[in-house]
Amino acid sequence: MLRVRPIAERDYPALLQIAEDSGHGFTSLPIDEKLLKSKIQRSVRSFAKAVEQPGDELYLMVLEETETGEVVGTCAIEAAVGIEDAFYHYRLGKDVHVSPQLEIRREVNTLTLCNDYTGAAELCTLYLKPEWRKGDNGRFLSMCRFLLLAAFPERFGDKVIAEMRGVSDASGASPFWQWLEDHFFGIDFPTADYLTGIGDKVFVAELMPRHPIYVNLLSPEAQAVVGEVHENTKPALRLLQSQGFRCQGYVDIFDAGPTVECQRSEIKAVRESASLTLKVGDHDGDDKVIVTNANLKDLTIIRASAKVDREAGEIFLSQADADALARNSGATVWVLGMNR
Repeated sequence: MLRVRPIAERDYPALLQIAEDSGHGFTSLPIDEKLLKSKIQRSVRSFAKAVEQPGDELYLMVLEETETGEVVGTCAIEAAVGIEDAFYHYRLGKDVHVSPQLEIRREVNTLTLCNDYTGAAELCTLYLKPEWRKGDNGRFLSMCRFLLLAAFPERFGDKVIAEMRGVSDASGASPFWQWLEDHFFGIDFPTADYLTGIGDKVFVAELMPRHPIYVNLLSPEAQAVVGEVHENTKPALRLLQSQGFRCQGYVDIFDAGPTVECQRSEIKAVRESASLTLKVGDHDGDDKVIVTNANLKDLTIIRASAKVDREAGEIFLSQADADALARNSGATVWVLGMNR
């Protein structure tokens, strides 16, 4: 059985392996022992912390194969970005130039550095080992985060964002960053990506252009990737779009990948998830669901075949599934249909 649970300190070797396997562009998991262990400790504290409003909490989870104990994936939610460190984006805009006398009008796309997403929750750190990318494993790993947003809304910002990985090649070269490197930074994309991942963002404020960038002055290669996603990221983008996420004109400052957003309460899976009373025993239902025991102290999220009676406010699970959740009949669980 696959289950999602909070990361624990014993998971460090598995998290390090994921960081190494994920490659360039996966900023949230730098290959750095101190930083990875710090992330684990921060997540452990966040799950144990009493929260009245979102702050600098990180909820980092792993996907575990219960029979072997192997960690095969990870996902996370930042409660509210930009609280401790500046959270930068480029905002796409237009600069209009008009000369009535010459009957000339020009619209020029611009990129302006901003911190507009400060306080938003962020879906991040989604990674599934290649050999486990089958069936609905990826969908399960991604969707489980919406149950946390539904069950614990007080812990997360009202707006939820996700940064989509932008275009880069196998060596980590980004056409967009190449232009910035040539004209402003003097360091390559993997280095800039790594520095951001370890929290060293001072160089951004020091070296980033202080004025809006005219998109038409970028190299043709850089212009072509503004707002575009990496080929491997397209399935994740489609899933988020099906949940109501849209790009509102913000892109990453390094690879120009789009950032998508949605109000937490408007996310389809959050709206359609429900708190139900658990009934344990044999049943004839075949509803495919994601279920969590919704208790941060022993959080477990599983997939199950269930019988759901929303009118009665009940869900029927097998004894094995109830045991996996460590819950008995009468307990409250949060449920989301897999196909929603």
